[in-house]
Amino acid sequence: MIDNPFYSHEFHGDYELISIGKLDLEEGGSIPDCHLAVATFGTLNDAKDNAIFVSTWYSGTHQIWRDVYIGPDHALNPEKYFIVVIDQIGSGLSTSPHNADGPNASIAMSKFPKVRIGDDVVAQERLLREHFGIETLQLVTGGSMGAQQTYEWAVRFPDKVLRAAPIAGTAQNTPHDFLYTKALIEAITSDPGWNGGEYTSNADVVDGLTRHAGIWAVMGFSTEFWKQEVWRALEFESKEAFLAGFLEPYFTAMDPNDLLAMAWKWQRGDVARHTGGDLAAALDRITAKTFVLPINEDMFFPVRDHVAEQELIKGSELRVIDDVLGHLGLFGVAPTYIGQVDQHLKDLLDTKV
Repeated sequence: MIDNPFYSHEFHGDYELISIGKLDLEEGGSIPDCHLAVATFGTLNDAKDNAIFVSTWYSGTHQIWRDVYIGPDHALNPEKYFIVVIDQIGSGLSTSPHNADGPNASIAMSKFPKVRIGDDVVAQERLLREHFGIETLQLVTGGSMGAQQTYEWAVRFPDKVLRAAPIAGTAQNTPHDFLYTKALIEAITSDPGWNGGEYTSNADVVDGLTRHAGIWAVMGFSTEFWKQEVWRALEFESKEAFLAGFLEPYFTAMDPNDLLAMAWKWQRGDVARHTGGDLAAALDRITAKTFVLPINEDMFFPVRDHVAEQELIKGSELRVIDDVLGHLGLFGVAPTYIGQVDQHLKDLLDTKV
């Protein structure tokens, strides 16, 4: 176990760690005592039918949802809904390579088992059902890897998901995205300080994490973001200053093994596992009213990939978000972003199912 102060209430606000016990994994092995970090907003009604579930993306936690997406002025309104955000396994807050101790000491650091998107969703469903008594969700949503989890929810538990809104993420990861994520992984593991995953501090791997941030600069933001020098609106004097002042500090604070655990499952996100590789058959299982929400300038989850999947989901709608930032528009930096998301989610929540 490594002590990393980034993964604390100081940086991520209020959350509760809830044990769901032993979690057996799709790839074999198990997490002996799986703890999930959970943040809730609003009040669960007596009928327990006003719940919304939100899943998190690569490197992100419930914090970004609290700060940008959730509030009385948003579609995710805690005065109306009980909103549960669960940080994915490997996030650094839930059970992860760097914080595995006690019953989980045997899977710490380089020994952490391979976790799939499906393992996250099985764990989430168990927690919602056993801890809160929630059997039905008014909406499941999430961005990027959260979109992968949203699709997994809608395919694996169609009777529990009334509405689904995957944002900037696909049901089946593409070969291009697999290779992009491979480059992210290699940026970290090529640092000698990584030491086969047995470093003593994330600071040992600062060079790899810095390279990792640089790759995100190339693909996480759109070509138009750089061409239009949008970083000036964020009060940076140059693209180099933006990298040094925003992206690099963001990633170098994180744990390398945690990022690697998330990257591995990101690469392998694929709901067609449930249907022998038949994506159309898998998406045909979805009974939720589904809005598919790509970002128009996204460099690695382009609109065309969303369209190909959305057309396989009966009764679904394509709602394109306009944001020059591209994939990292998910952070809600552009003032026009969250208003679009709110309108789409409000329309979806107002749809009778």
